[in-house]
Amino acid sequence: MSANWIRARLIRRYKRFLADVLLESGEEVTVHCPNTGAMTGCIEEGASIWLSLSDNPKRKYPMTWELIERSSGERICVHSARANAVVEAAIDDGTLAELQGYSHIQREVKVAEGTRADFVLSGPGRCVVEVKSVTLGLGQGYGAFPDAVSDRASRHLEELTSVVEQGDRGVLILLAMHTGIDKIGPADGIDPRYGETLRRAMQRGVEVLAYGCEVSAEGVKATRPLPFLPQLPSAIINQM
Repeated sequence: MSANWIRARLIRRYKRFLADVLLESGEEVTVHCPNTGAMTGCIEEGASIWLSLSDNPKRKYPMTWELIERSSGERICVHSARANAVVEAAIDDGTLAELQGYSHIQREVKVAEGTRADFVLSGPGRCVVEVKSVTLGLGQGYGAFPDAVSDRASRHLEELTSVVEQGDRGVLILLAMHTGIDKIGPADGIDPRYGETLRRAMQRGVEVLAYGCEVSAEGVKATRPLPFLPQLPSAIINQM
């Protein structure tokens, strides 16, 4: 995924979906913040950020916050919905080696009442894929998901488990859109139910893939597999 984003500085985020920013022209504007999570570690007032500009004339806030560069130098894509496009590109170009060999890919496929899978790959066989964006960095290269209690994320794991029990392949992809993350595990210190559900799902055959990304003003690209840790060290869990 490539982009041509606009540079600005973050003033503040508020009301979950809004942020005030300062453009390089000196103009202060309100932009859309496309992230429903806590965004822990992703908000640094005064930091450089990048915005995309919509050509939809009906939008109240035409600019969307995409990326932040922290004072530490770490770059984070805060637009969590970008993860699906990044994963799809990684499947297409062969970066995501574990998901090669399928002839068809479908997006947003209903797999249970009220729930859609991010992708279903088929031919031969069938593989249901759920994608999660990981932006919670905990230092020392550790990243964790989720950054807030998420019953929905636990439910997705239970649905992947059902997929496997029915004879298909179920895969969870944890995509680190954060340049400071080089290993990922469940955030037991934030949502212990999710960690328990994830480990149980793995025992029943759900596959977990972790991938890291290049993140820049040109866009976000999955580049490499990362170690996945079913349980993070207690010292890391305790600091959440």
